[in-house]
Amino acid sequence: MNHPILLHTCLLVLLCLLTGCAWTLVVCGMPLPGTSLTVWPWAVLLTLLLPPLLLKLHKLQQRQTRKMLFLLDAVENNDYAVRFAEDEGDADTRLVNRALNRIAHILRQVKNETAQQEKYYELILECINTGILVLNDNGAVYQKNTEALRLLGLEVFTHVLQLDRVGQGLSARFAACRAGDSFQMPLCNERGTRDLFVRVSDIHIRGEHLRILALSDINHELDERELDSWIRLTRVLTHEIMNAVTPITSLSDTLLELTGQDAPADEIQDGLKTISSTGKGLLAFVESYRKFTHIPTPVPTLFYLRDFVPRMVGLARHQYPEARISFHTRIEPDDLILHADEGLMTQVFTNLLKNAIQAITGQPGRTEEGHIDITARCEEEEAIVVEISNDGPAIPPEVARHIFIPFFTTKEGGSGIGLSISRQIMRLSGGSLALLPGERTTFVLRFD
Repeated sequence: MNHPILLHTCLLVLLCLLTGCAWTLVVCGMPLPGTSLTVWPWAVLLTLLLPPLLLKLHKLQQRQTRKMLFLLDAVENNDYAVRFAEDEGDADTRLVNRALNRIAHILRQVKNETAQQEKYYELILECINTGILVLNDNGAVYQKNTEALRLLGLEVFTHVLQLDRVGQGLSARFAACRAGDSFQMPLCNERGTRDLFVRVSDIHIRGEHLRILALSDINHELDERELDSWIRLTRVLTHEIMNAVTPITSLSDTLLELTGQDAPADEIQDGLKTISSTGKGLLAFVESYRKFTHIPTPVPTLFYLRDFVPRMVGLARHQYPEARISFHTRIEPDDLILHADEGLMTQVFTNLLKNAIQAITGQPGRTEEGHIDITARCEEEEAIVVEISNDGPAIPPEVARHIFIPFFTTKEGGSGIGLSISRQIMRLSGGSLALLPGERTTFVLRFD
């Protein structure tokens, strides 16, 4: 037998049995079997052997218990590097140490697998386009993803009471929602106005009730669907109108040449000229729509905004040399680099600066100089934000809701596709274009 605790236990049991038998004989006055000797000296001797054996067994058990408690304390403190010597001490000590090391190894594997699973689920949460919040009944935030922070406009979110900084009544609305609820709420911040749709479910984990809130940006989803519908419509219109107008224009030009040689009547020439000009106007009209539905795939490169922005300002001055407008630019940091398609960004900046200049110069009776401000900065989450604002008349709210809809315009002779193309380019580039609410007209380009 190579197990000291088991050996000592067996000896203790045997010794107890012998001691009990000896004292039984003493009480009964019987001699030692087979002899005439009295039993009481043996009973006393056996009794004296019991305490040392009990003490040794107690120390062995206490030593193993301390090791087990040490292992449990290490596991509780997430210390899985603990290890017991397997080649020292007696056989019992080595056996127990090997068992404890095996237990520590199994727990370490379970901890690593659990950490990998948690990381896996966190990556899934970060990849989805829906904001996810996990709250307990006290309003503490157990889990959230980056999309939820972006939708709420927060960088740190640990309790629902922080929502009061975003909008009045938001914290109470989130705290009062229960499983099965779904509601819509407006959210206004410096990035614009958006409508959030919230769905609530719940779960019980380790005896605690948790609520799971899924947040979606309704405006973004509607804009995407609306844009897709417009693209499909304009492609159909382009095909049909081009097929009808092209032959008319060609025939009108031919008739004009023939009638010019034969000196036709003025009425015929005027009619043919009208047909020709109308057809060419329709072709130009359709061509502008074709530009909207055939934006090339962006080919991003790295370029400095400190060089790009002044070049855009110079181009705008060249297009409107008589406009009395001063440009103010601020780029922080000075070496800010943008990763985007420079050609397509030129088109976006040109459209926005042209609209700003036209808004200022289109004010009847204005005598003072106009101002256009261009600021670019890098936010903490490494997103680059460019703001283009002007001091022209503010866009009315009823008009602001429609300015990004293709072909919508309030300008005489305008095509209504400049802002639509600009927003589509930004989306294809992985960014966004929005109009900020306020007295000044400010467009925000965000590159995530």
